[in-house]
Amino acid sequence: MGIKSGGNKMKTPWMEMSVREFQSALASSSPTPGGGTAAAISLGQAAALTIMVCDLTIGKEKWKSGWDIANKALPICVKIMSRAGELADLDSDAFDDVMAAYRMPKGDENEIIMRKESIKKSSIVATEIPFETSKLALEILEILPELALKGNGNAVSDVGVAGLLASAACKGALFNVDINLSGLSDDVATDIRKESPDILKMSRALSRQIMDNVRERL
Repeated sequence: MGIKSGGNKMKTPWMEMSVREFQSALASSSPTPGGGTAAAISLGQAAALTIMVCDLTIGKEKWKSGWDIANKALPICVKIMSRAGELADLDSDAFDDVMAAYRMPKGDENEIIMRKESIKKSSIVATEIPFETSKLALEILEILPELALKGNGNAVSDVGVAGLLASAACKGALFNVDINLSGLSDDVATDIRKESPDILKMSRALSRQIMDNVRERL
């Protein structure tokens, strides 16, 4: 979804905007794009930086010890970078759908039931999207500790930035998961409720490991 005007959606995906245009949209009073979209954009940037470091490592004899991890990371991050752009749009659209559900009429019992069901369905979708963002961010975080130690030493600071961006994407997305779960009954999205704390715990540990490994080579 793109910038809204007069309540209508324009069709420009966030990833097709200039940085200035996206930041202006993010700074606007419109609720979308918001933190979930920003987290997905951070995910894409983390993937892109990781791809760069992989490309700077593969084929360079000096960094041969890093070829294996770079070759492993490269296709993973290419897919994540592409998906991150989709998640940025999906997150905004999902939030808009939640708001539309809350605006549904509730004049009689049937309308109340339909509204309640629409809120539930749209809230589940709005939870699943940032949850995917968090899981993909964790995939990057799992790659980076070894890349920080073995990748091109001239780009180790870029690994650090990728780690910070992936950490922000993961934790930011989980904030959105939690706020959406708070409006749903405990028997809904049980898998997400169970997995989210573990993802957060792992992301924190991996983030610290990445930073330690980066600073070791600076």
